[in-house]
Amino acid sequence: MDHAADAHRTDLMTITRYVLNEQSRHPESRGDFTILLNHIVLGCKFVCSAVNKACGSSKTHRSCRGDKCSGKLSTCVSIKGEEQKKLDVLSNEVFIKALVSSGRTCILVSEEDEEATIVEPSRRGRYCVVFDPLDGSSNIDCGVSIGTIFGIYMMKDDHEPNLDDVLQPGKNMLAAGYCMYGSSCTLVLSTGAGVNGFTLDPSLGEFILTHPDIKIPKKGKIYSVNEGNAKNWDGPTAKYVEKCKYPKDGSSAKSLRYIGSMVADVHRTLLYGGIFLYPADKKSPSGKLRVLYEVFPMSFLMEQAGGQAFTGKQRALDLVPKKIHERSPIFLGSYDDVEEIKALYAAEEKKE
Repeated sequence: MDHAADAHRTDLMTITRYVLNEQSRHPESRGDFTILLNHIVLGCKFVCSAVNKACGSSKTHRSCRGDKCSGKLSTCVSIKGEEQKKLDVLSNEVFIKALVSSGRTCILVSEEDEEATIVEPSRRGRYCVVFDPLDGSSNIDCGVSIGTIFGIYMMKDDHEPNLDDVLQPGKNMLAAGYCMYGSSCTLVLSTGAGVNGFTLDPSLGEFILTHPDIKIPKKGKIYSVNEGNAKNWDGPTAKYVEKCKYPKDGSSAKSLRYIGSMVADVHRTLLYGGIFLYPADKKSPSGKLRVLYEVFPMSFLMEQAGGQAFTGKQRALDLVPKKIHERSPIFLGSYDDVEEIKALYAAEEKKE
């Protein structure tokens, strides 16, 4: 037995140890935020396990609410009329229960639920959590990386929780992150002081710090967009993508990389640089991605890593949503790349 190697493995920076270290820097802290994050981490571990098992688990089968269960992953319909996988239902239940049982939340907004969940008074805390329990679920059947996205707000004062507690600009978030379930399970987190990535070690059952202090390159060589929607794009988006493919300044063309799972596309953008685009178009004039639990958390992470996030009109984190499932266009990624698309929108606005 290699005792030296075993000793080294006990000196790892786990996500629990990291959060406790952060807590120690705030003497006034009561540990509530740490407890909440631990419950989110637990939910991520559970969903990771369920995703890996796919439909082989009896619990996954029981999560199907359709009248027929074929043993496949596509037998349910979501409340918004989109196709919903059984794992979506399970993941949503896992996170709702994990968050409520933490005793630290007061209101929850999930992509899968039409209405917000108000936590009963006896289990109520100070935090509001917005989340997409299983983003990219249309990719489940083909094995593409999917993930959970979340953002955390805190109630400003002691009152009965209401929608105004979550209908705040993204810049008011205390923390945001995502957990990507792919070839490895990676949790990326920011509590407002930079971005760190943790990878799940299955042998320990712990998330280990593997990507400390992530900084997105100032300019990237990759653009990520669904070019199948090109005929419906507005002028600035079309011009930007044309510039990516056929640069006139003598620089190399950018490479197109598009997975179709926001967590996977944003994760690659964060690590390698470049830009992720999901613009408004004729088909979706308000954009397609949801503000509270997709646009805001990812924009928060990008800014914390030194990048930018833009809606086509303003800084993404300055948006004030009016509805919990509101949508918005989004351009996020390397600082210089987002500057370019901002300039194109500014030029378009001047013409008008």
